[in-house]
Amino acid sequence: MSISKTKHLQPIPYLGFDGNCADAMRFYARVLGAKINSISTGADSPMAEQIPQELLHRVWNAQLELPGGYLLYAGDAPAHIPYEGVKGISITLNYDTVEEAEAVFNALSEGGTVTMPFSPTFWAKKFGMLVDQFGVAWILNGELTP
Repeated sequence: MSISKTKHLQPIPYLGFDGNCADAMRFYARVLGAKINSISTGADSPMAEQIPQELLHRVWNAQLELPGGYLLYAGDAPAHIPYEGVKGISITLNYDTVEEAEAVFNALSEGGTVTMPFSPTFWAKKFGMLVDQFGVAWILNGELTP
């Protein structure tokens, strides 16, 4: 028996960073053609006076709106918790054309590490995998095959 009654439930990835969340979100907005809906920092918090000055820049919540209205959330890890990086997840993007997928793949891989070169596969005309300069793993597909 299902507990949830919600008809449309969108899972939203929430990425954690270590003080560079705002830079990552601005990079993703530029590369992905997305819009930053909000970036809230400790300085924006009602508790700003209680936060050490050197931590006020850390992002508490950022929201990026991707083409099509899909969302990506992010924030900086709390400073008192050891940051272990983004683990165990890849964000997959499917593009209608190989050209668009490859352009985004190349842009995301700048300063990062390509883990699977952008090349043909059986589920798409081309796909590739990378870890970007912020430690986030991506899988890009160009022209999925039926």
